[in-house]
Formats: sequence, structure tokens, C-alpha cells
Amino acid sequence: MKTNKFLSIVAAAIFAAFTACDKEKKDDTPVSEVLFENGTQIGNGEQEFEITSDFRLEKGKYVLKGWVYVCNGATLTIEKGTVIKGDKDTKAALVVEPGGKVIAEGTQDEPIVFTSAQTKGSRKPGDWGGLIICGRATNNGGAKIIEGGPRTTYGGSSNTDNSGVYRYIRVEFAGYPFKTDQEINGITLGSVGSGTTFDHVQVSYSNDDSFEWFGGAVNAKYLIAYKGWDDDFDTDNGFSGKIQYALAIRDPRIADTSRSNGFESDNDADGSIKTPFTSCTFSNVTMVGPRVQDGFNNSATYINGGDMNPDNGSKLGVFQAAMHLRRNTKLNYFNSVTVGFPVGLIVENDKGSTTQKWATDGELKIQNVYFGGMDKLGVDANGGTTGEFSASYFSREGGNNRSFTDIADLKLNAGKRYAPQTGSPLLSGASFTDDKVSSGFDKVTYAGAFASDADSDDWTAGWANFDPQNTDY
Repeated sequence: MKTNKFLSIVAAAIFAAFTACDKEKKDDTPVSEVLFENGTQIGNGEQEFEITSDFRLEKGKYVLKGWVYVCNGATLTIEKGTVIKGDKDTKAALVVEPGGKVIAEGTQDEPIVFTSAQTKGSRKPGDWGGLIICGRATNNGGAKIIEGGPRTTYGGSSNTDNSGVYRYIRVEFAGYPFKTDQEINGITLGSVGSGTTFDHVQVSYSNDDSFEWFGGAVNAKYLIAYKGWDDDFDTDNGFSGKIQYALAIRDPRIADTSRSNGFESDNDADGSIKTPFTSCTFSNVTMVGPRVQDGFNNSATYINGGDMNPDNGSKLGVFQAAMHLRRNTKLNYFNSVTVGFPVGLIVENDKGSTTQKWATDGELKIQNVYFGGMDKLGVDANGGTTGEFSASYFSREGGNNRSFTDIADLKLNAGKRYAPQTGSPLLSGASFTDDKVSSGFDKVTYAGAFASDADSDDWTAGWANFDPQNTDY
């Protein structure tokens, strides 16, 4: 029959592309492990299933099983509108290795979705592993094994390295805790180079950080971190990229045992002065903390995960800061608005670091930033209660930062992605004269992620999803 002939052709093509490097295993792998009667399966449930040659994944719905590696020299192209569901039992993850590429170019109307294979209404953070992208750009630790458990080593000397295209994609319910303190993030980027395209990317309900960069120089625009478990944006090991237009929204019942922050940034875990320094720059970010939600109470009795608690060993904790900058990071934050965290800013000299000196010297810079509704403007240590340096640095002359006791004074429209309404100080709050933002950024007039609350200024429209639990996939 015509249908059977078509399935045979598809099966043969997929079998040729999705195989292990071990020749004996390649020859013995039955087609049924790749293609099954209800659709297409990627991987066979093992932790080292390899894509070794170029393959185009036609638009459709697929199940990802086990750890699937896109190997050096291979390109996996995923057509727009495709849905890939991560299998919970096999801790599925898609790992792009150095020299491998994924071309995942969705559109506003037809995004590419990586989500949980669990049924509607029963999805949880950590249902599957997540998306891991590794490249050959620099980091300050040499060749390193990527966080979370996979075998992959990342790092090199080419900051213009290209790991593919990731545009108009969503990653939902990822971050399986493979081992204690070895959670996979929603999206992990290890030494990803600036030749990579990374824009219009949403991570929702990650069981660890939403986005984490380990070194690399990839630039990005239009990112959404939605109701993650730990930090929204975590930068380490010499990440030097430029990020513009990002939205983060927290769930007041979900926080990590390590104290969840909007930003967490280190030069490295030891607080060393190894180069390249973590020196990334973010501009036009809107971060909405837990205090914005009704009934927030930063206590273990309230932060219980609610109906999103996966009960998979992930430890609940409390919220901490909008920004936790430590261990010799030189991160920069411009033209942004952050509201509703217990603490606004922590600039910490932990592990013998001189992070506060970098701030004083202007190598770490917070400028044209608006805080609203923080319990404390700043503290100087993780879990600390006092913050003479951090608070005074934020309020320093020439920093053009402003702190509002009442979030309402910022005139944000909660029903329109917390974008500024008429009369908001954010509408004319930006400046791009500083050397750190004078190139590589759009020179807009407004602070925060959105020009206004008008529908025409909503770059999340059409492709983003703020209720993935109740979406039919």
C-alpha cells in the first residue's frame, strides 16, 4: 500500500540519521526503536544515542527518548511547527555537541516546541531533561564537562563558533535532576559562539535555572523565563554575550533550596580571576518577582511548589534577590526594570573575590535600572541582612538608577506582560551612551523589555505560551 511504502521510506531515512557510532549497535538497532506506530520516536531510550549525519525532521509530533546527541559534523534541521515531547521515564534530553548544529527555526505563527510527554493537566517541572547546546567558544576553565550529567565536553578558542539556529522556540517542563546537584537546566549553553542565532526563546517551568550560560559569546534577543525553579538567568565561566529584550516572571510558590534569584552570576565557582571574565551585558529586561503575586509569603510553608511540585527530590527553598552578583563576575545590567523581590541587589565578595571592587571601578556596572517593591534595596552577602555597599552602589551618583517603594508608581500593566503604561517613567528611561552598551544593541528610548503596553509592541504575541499545562499537544 502507498501508506506502508511511505512509512518504510521515512523509517529508513530516520534510521540512517539517528544511529549510534558503534557499528555493531548501528547494524543491530531495529527500525522499530526509531519509528513506532503512533508517530515518530527520536532515540531509543539509552543515554548515548547519536545523530551522526544531517537529517531534516519534518513538521509533526515526536517523542524524544533518552539522551540524544547531535554529534560533531551533523546538522539536525527541525521544521517550523514541530512538537517534540520529552519522555519522563528515560529522562530525555537533546544535547548538541561541539561541531554539531540544530537548525530550529520556527516562526511567530508556528513555533517549535520542546515540552513534556505527560498528559495535559499532569505536567511538572523536570518531566524531561532539556536542551543542552555546547560549542567551541572560549570559557575560563578550559575543556569542561557540561553540567547535568551528559558526557559532553565544551570549550575552545573560536568565539564566532556556530551551533545552529534557535528561533521562535519554547522549552517547557524540563530540568530533570539526574543526580543530587546535577540538574539539567531548561536551556544550558556551554561555550556557544556568536555565530549561533538565538532569539525568541521561552523557557517555562524549568526544574533548575531557566537559562544558564557557561562561557561563550552568543548574543540573544527576546528571551522569556517563566516560573522557573531556581534562577532565571545564570551566567558563569566567562560568558561575554550581549542580551537585549528579556522577560522573567516568577511563581511565588516555586523557589530553590539555594535561594532563587532573578540573576545569578559568577566568574567561576571558585571566585577566581581566570580569564576571560564573565562580562556579559543585559539591556531592556523586565523581571517580575514573587512579591508581585497576591498572597506572597517568603516562607517554607508557602513555597511548596503548589500543583507544580514534581516530588522528584528537588528541594524547595526561599526567594532572595533580583540580582546576586558574586565570585568576581563583571556582569553588566542596563535600561531595565525589576520589581517584587525580597532583595534588590547583592554584590558579594565571597570566596576571596573582589566583586565590589569591579563595581567601584566600573568593570561591573548597573545603570539606568529601575527597582520597585523590594523589601531591601541591597545586602552584601548570600543570606545576609545588611547591605551598605550594594545599596549605596545602586544609588550612586551618575548611576541613574531609581528605586520605588510602591510598584504602582512604575505604572506597569500586569495584564499586558507588565509593560509600561502612559505616564510610566520607563518610557524615557534608557540610555546607550556608556561604552558597554554603545554597540551591539538597539538604541531604544525605553527601559524594560517593552516599548509600551500596546498590542503592537508585544513581541511575545503568537509564539509564546503562558499556560503550557493546559495546552493540547
